Amino acid sequence: MIGIDEVGRGCLAGPLLVVAARQKSPLPDGVKDSKLLTRTQREDLFEDLIKVCDFGEGWVLAVEIDKRGLSGAMRLGVARALRSILVSHHDKIIVDGPVNYLPKIFRNFQCLIDADALVPLVSAASIYAKVRRDRYMIELAKKHINYGFENHVGYYTPQHRLALQRLGPLARVHRQTFRPLRVT
Repeated sequence: MIGIDEVGRGCLAGPLLVVAARQKSPLPDGVKDSKLLTRTQREDLFEDLIKVCDFGEGWVLAVEIDKRGLSGAMRLGVARALRSILVSHHDKIIVDGPVNYLPKIFRNFQCLIDADALVPLVSAASIYAKVRRDRYMIELAKKHINYGFENHVGYYTPQHRLALQRLGPLARVHRQTFRPLRVT
């Protein structure tokens, strides 16, 4: 079975990351929806999860999101994640959310709202995705020190809003087609 989840969909900056997970051995205790865990808990579980699961990553950059739109970006991220984990079209796939972004070759799937809370393998994908993307954004913060990416990881928080007012959006980092950056 393959579990799929994403992180960064609602962000104003940074990439979208879709993760496909395949379990090799029993999952560690404490695996649940990444949103219900602290950063430290996610980091600790991440180290255990990489020992018991294979993960495929589907990164989609901000410029690709602007070009394709969010639905197109999700399709691209799912395809990249599945390709990187070498999924067969016969594998059972559970996707978090109500919409099918799978390539048409895959027929044995279920789209499930709150799968990241209900299906442990999707929870594992959720944790892995959150840790990997947060680490990416923390590294990005070292290059763009005044934006606070290490804190808000690209979400539109008051800190991020103030940075944008002071410094403006970053090309290739901020999603130019997203409100409030979109020029109409």
